[in-house]
Amino acid sequence: MTAVPGFDKFRAVRRQLRAGGDLLGAVRRDPRIVRELVAGFTGRGESIEPVEMAGERVPPAGLGEFTRSAYASQRVEAGAARVVAYLTGLQHIPEWITFHAGWRGEAPGQAVAGREFAQVAEFMGIPADLRWTVLEVSESGLHMRGTGPQGLLLGLWITVTGDGSGAIVHLDAGLAGQPIEGPLGATVARSLGDALRDSLAALPAIISAAATEPARPARKAVRHKASGAVLAPTTPVLVGVSQVVLRTPDSGYPDPSELAVRALRAAAADTGAGAGLLERADAVFSVAPTSWQYGDLGALVAAAVGAGAVDTVQSSPFGGDGGQLVINEAAAAIAAGDYDLVLVTGAEAGATQTAAQRAGIELDWPVQGAGVRPTRTVGIDKPANNAAETATGLLAPTNMYALLESANRHRLGRTPAEHARAVAELWSRFSAVAAGNPNAWQPQQLSAEEIAAVSEANRMISAPYTKLECANLTVDMASGVIMCSAAAAEAAGIAQDKWVFLHAGASGSDEWFVSERAELAASPAIRALGAAVLEHAGVGMQEIAHVDLYACFPVAVQIAARELGVAVDDPKRPLSVTGGLTFGGGPGNNYGGHAVATLVGRLRAEPESFGLATSLGWYLTKHAIGVYSATPPKSAYRHLTPVIEHPPTRPARTGYEGPAVVEAYTLPFDRDGAPEAAILSVLNDKGERILVRTTDSGTLTALTDGDWLGLPVTVSGDTVRVTGTDPVELPAPPPAPVLISRRGHVMIITINRPQVRNAIDLATALGLERAIDAYEADPNARIAILTGAGGYFSAGMDLKAAARGEVPVTEKRGILGIVSTPPRKPLIAAVEGPALAGGCELALTADLIVAARNSTFGIPEVKRGLVAVGGGVLRLSQRLPRAIAMELTLTGDPITAVRAAELGLINQIAEPGKALEAALELAERIAGNAPLSIDAGKQIIDQAPDWSGAEAFARQGQVAAAALSSEDAGEGMRAFVEKRVPVWRGR
Repeated sequence: MTAVPGFDKFRAVRRQLRAGGDLLGAVRRDPRIVRELVAGFTGRGESIEPVEMAGERVPPAGLGEFTRSAYASQRVEAGAARVVAYLTGLQHIPEWITFHAGWRGEAPGQAVAGREFAQVAEFMGIPADLRWTVLEVSESGLHMRGTGPQGLLLGLWITVTGDGSGAIVHLDAGLAGQPIEGPLGATVARSLGDALRDSLAALPAIISAAATEPARPARKAVRHKASGAVLAPTTPVLVGVSQVVLRTPDSGYPDPSELAVRALRAAAADTGAGAGLLERADAVFSVAPTSWQYGDLGALVAAAVGAGAVDTVQSSPFGGDGGQLVINEAAAAIAAGDYDLVLVTGAEAGATQTAAQRAGIELDWPVQGAGVRPTRTVGIDKPANNAAETATGLLAPTNMYALLESANRHRLGRTPAEHARAVAELWSRFSAVAAGNPNAWQPQQLSAEEIAAVSEANRMISAPYTKLECANLTVDMASGVIMCSAAAAEAAGIAQDKWVFLHAGASGSDEWFVSERAELAASPAIRALGAAVLEHAGVGMQEIAHVDLYACFPVAVQIAARELGVAVDDPKRPLSVTGGLTFGGGPGNNYGGHAVATLVGRLRAEPESFGLATSLGWYLTKHAIGVYSATPPKSAYRHLTPVIEHPPTRPARTGYEGPAVVEAYTLPFDRDGAPEAAILSVLNDKGERILVRTTDSGTLTALTDGDWLGLPVTVSGDTVRVTGTDPVELPAPPPAPVLISRRGHVMIITINRPQVRNAIDLATALGLERAIDAYEADPNARIAILTGAGGYFSAGMDLKAAARGEVPVTEKRGILGIVSTPPRKPLIAAVEGPALAGGCELALTADLIVAARNSTFGIPEVKRGLVAVGGGVLRLSQRLPRAIAMELTLTGDPITAVRAAELGLINQIAEPGKALEAALELAERIAGNAPLSIDAGKQIIDQAPDWSGAEAFARQGQVAAAALSSEDAGEGMRAFVEKRVPVWRGR
């Protein structure tokens, strides 16, 4: 048995006790008995001796839970508050912690209780991932607990005490777990102690040179009185809401920013804390108005409420998703500890603008300089229509949504009269909600008959919609929402019965252009986002008592309800809390702000209930969703962006000649009540969508009086002729240009255009980008194979499609949807046939290449007066000797697969037709290894060319740390000893 210091003395005392001796007296005569015994068993040495024995400071409570410990202290010539402010800024760790080697993920900000972050640390030259949780932050420092490799447990206490004009910083560290209980435990503890002393030695100079930071008040966990739940101080809560509705325009002609300020002042009053709360805001999040363009609405609002120069965040210029999106983003910023108090607002003054125009008054509204911009813009902003939609006049939302309504009727199998009745009844129920909403623009209940009947006051807009079935945008409305961290709300004295929690938010987009969607009456995005927020909140749709589905037009509500699994006619659960954009009011991009403000009131009244609100932009294109309750959340808030599985797209065309089937149609009407044209969406036998705009009087009459949905037709330019009286099935979309399949941990991505030798058009590039995104987001997929269908790999860019304007460049991954930003995870190219030009560049995006013996590789662009800028020249120069890369680039001549293998360009030769089979065998060999080790190895190889010789080993250690300190590392060693196959968990 190893000798333990103090143990012999303890045994002597024990013998005295057995003989009737006095233990207490022995300890009083020589307290080192206990001190040495504890030190020997725990390895803590003199650093933690109790204050009553040594006359020194008391170690932190909780340090005794650890097997070993280390301690260091340092005096700093700065006030204690300033030192605490610096040390609790976790972003400063790299400046003074000597064993810090990098962050795993995002760097943390200010320390707040509950904050989690991952750090790469290095002890004795060995990198390790440490995952920390801040348990407590106080006026004197902080306490964190962490985990490391092989079950390592850590505790870290930073304590600052005043010392005259300066302060003393105390660092206590505790270590436990299997690595510490082993033979190296004492060595690790000594190494940590040395690192703490080295870190503190540099601290006086660092703090002296650092800019003075205001000390933030310590934020502690908050107890929710009604539920007993303990909330992290950064839990986002909505504490104040208000709405401004000016049904009669104000004689002062206020601009939207003035209305926003009014709403926020009323929201401050709603909190009970008063208007002074607004001055303490850290940021203003605003929805971009449509009635007046501001460079930065938030800056005007902040100045008006006395908040001064704060961060400002604004939604993209166009899109009704902004109302919910900015709330999601504000909550995420609060949860991250970036802000304590955020003002969220949106406003429109469309009615005032119209009144001023009628009165001939030139509005003197604020104009900001051309360079004025918010701190950050959120949301997607790109053209709403493709060429086919633009050519046929599907630009106004009234026309596009009416077309979608027709497709929805077709899906439901209703006659025009049946569907018109159902839509009017839905909107009548919304008007009843508005009638009970004091903040509704038109608080009047209307019958289904009144909504459906065409009259001078309720003219037909675009069949089947009357005016009362369309969004009303000419309104003066504003919403104000005040969001706080739970700690800030508690500190401000805001009563907890005012608090409403955002449990989860999500955002994402459908196929961007409507005419390219597989089905017009569906939304995979709403389905995916709804599932994500409900799962995170831990509730089912049946538990959502209050629902507000973005209601610009009836079809938007019906599709969203279907995707979320909600009945459209449940009298116990109406699908709006406001009355929708017709009756509640449609304030530009900000309807969602009013929906949430109204929802907050419902949830305060029923604190155990849940609410859900959706917002959308353009034509059921971009979406945001949130789940709310006055009951505290089960999981910390997250703004989710799940991968959305898009079905195959349909090419959108005009100028088609041939047979087709009518999928949907609408007739835009003029102000005199006559149809201006008919816009039809028809599908040809290939499943392509053809858009036709016609003014043929016979067609207009037939579509006004009859029903062409599902009928076979012949299209010739802008002429459509019915060829049968019985409806037929709609053709399925063309085969997806990119297919995804899975075999265990291997994902196979197949370019599926063999008719054009798998040439890449825009749809295919988008498909590749989405496939790679799905691969990277799938924790089960460890390696992917890129191949082509029909015995071809890829002919590169589809030149004919590019000539039509369908250039295969995507926003995220660039050329061909992959070559500019290949996946982080490993990729194998399985090549059959020629891989020339873009096809060669596509293959070179892969980490490994398996090629059929008869395949060829080359970049012949030089023969066409071009340059292989899709990565061909770059990657060949990296993978081949300079002379060979130069020859291939300058001659444009191809080489055989055999020659490429000899040069080391490809990994393996397969017989013709067997490349995928060989690639699968290689992939399975790789997928059988530890995922984190695979990732680390790939990243080291990818990044090493950019490292200097001096930093290479340190940098590779940082990259490898996650794998070396993972659970899988221990599993690998155990499996080796136990002579079994390891079970990898990727952590």
